[in-house]
Amino acid sequence: MLKQKTLKEAFSLKGKGLHTGLDLTVTFNPAPDNHGYKIQRVDLEGQPIIDAIADNVGETTRGTVLVKNGIKVSTIEHGLAALYAFGIDNCLIQVDGPEFPILDGSAKYYVSEIERVGIVEQEAIKDFYIIKHKIEFRDEATGSFITVLPDDNFSLNVLVSYDSTIIPNQFATLEDMSKFKEEVSASRTFVFVREIEPLLNAGLIKGGDLDNAVVIYEREMSQENLDKLADLLGVPHMDAKHLGYIQHTPLVWPNECARHKLLDVIGDLALVGKPIKGRIVATRPGHTINNKFARQLRKEIRQHEIQAPNYDCNVAPIMDVNRIRELLPHRYPFQLVDKVIEIGANYIVGVKNVTSNEPFFQGHFPQEPVMPGVLQVEAMAQVGGLFVLSSVDDPERYSTYFMKIDGVKFRQKVVPGDTLVFRVELLTPIRRGIATMKGYVFVGEKVVCEAEFMAQIVKNK
Repeated sequence: MLKQKTLKEAFSLKGKGLHTGLDLTVTFNPAPDNHGYKIQRVDLEGQPIIDAIADNVGETTRGTVLVKNGIKVSTIEHGLAALYAFGIDNCLIQVDGPEFPILDGSAKYYVSEIERVGIVEQEAIKDFYIIKHKIEFRDEATGSFITVLPDDNFSLNVLVSYDSTIIPNQFATLEDMSKFKEEVSASRTFVFVREIEPLLNAGLIKGGDLDNAVVIYEREMSQENLDKLADLLGVPHMDAKHLGYIQHTPLVWPNECARHKLLDVIGDLALVGKPIKGRIVATRPGHTINNKFARQLRKEIRQHEIQAPNYDCNVAPIMDVNRIRELLPHRYPFQLVDKVIEIGANYIVGVKNVTSNEPFFQGHFPQEPVMPGVLQVEAMAQVGGLFVLSSVDDPERYSTYFMKIDGVKFRQKVVPGDTLVFRVELLTPIRRGIATMKGYVFVGEKVVCEAEFMAQIVKNK
């Protein structure tokens, strides 16, 4: 079971802001378990903190802007992409202005600093959101759409298409986040020459130059207008008839623009609030649709906050019914666990197949058979008992007994034909043979029962 991670120590980066042109310093600090990403404006009174989540995104013009109570922080996506790609779950980011420094327009300096200071594993379990069905968001006006499909890992495919002879169509793929440094991090932000004047008129890109962006000249304009833009940017004049890339340094990759879009998608999806297991396919992505999609994923997570464990009946169990019989004293008709399919550092997953031949259906109820709630809790407790017993030597010499049950909820009836999947996890470490646990019972993706309980392990006489 993977644990959460944070930085081993803090690091700072300095540079000018892309949109404000201000000299800025951003500092990335270690943070405790379950902290998530938070951004603190240390230049403002009270040093307010904004949670880095998609719901707090207020603007998406040429960058992702977090807004809360009138406080703004922009150009956050490159730094967050680096954190996410390195599996860092918890980080307090402090900045002394309204945006992160643009640096060279990529994420490579964040990556270098993360590697320099190192990463540490924490105690809390990493809580993935596992994609179990296709989720899609479309923007009919722009033709942009993002799809996420089930997958064992997090991977991305990005396709970009512009009405441009320079970059008409490009795609980029990242199959493994461990390749982020080599394949994505150095890709720089880009801008079309035709976009520069409107952006300047909007009060943006005051700090933009050829050191922090790739400029693409793909539509011929008059020499006079091009010279005027060159003067605004402080760069030498060029031939208006010569189309192509305008940059101090050559492209890192022929498809650098598509790779940077992929980087932006990672940074914007870092605002989902949980690491994802799934394959992202993004066609013509941008910060606006990225944020809308991230918000949709957050809604999905809230609706399925407790996810059912994956159950593949073709995979051999960790404990079959015979091994369970060796560990538990229960016998027919009171052995209510058929197999155990997974055991982690602090949790266990068990299965019971409910058939029409269960003896309790004779009286509960003959005409409309329903599994008694108390037996669902008992089955859950038996799964928890198996977990506790797995933590001791010679488990056959011990038994577990209920001490307390709290917070029991029944959400839907259980009937013949249902397959119950139990997930029971420790709330606190086992001390002096006493375990406090939280259990959930699932039928399909739905929680049908949940409870907290305390049990004690006792040596048999």
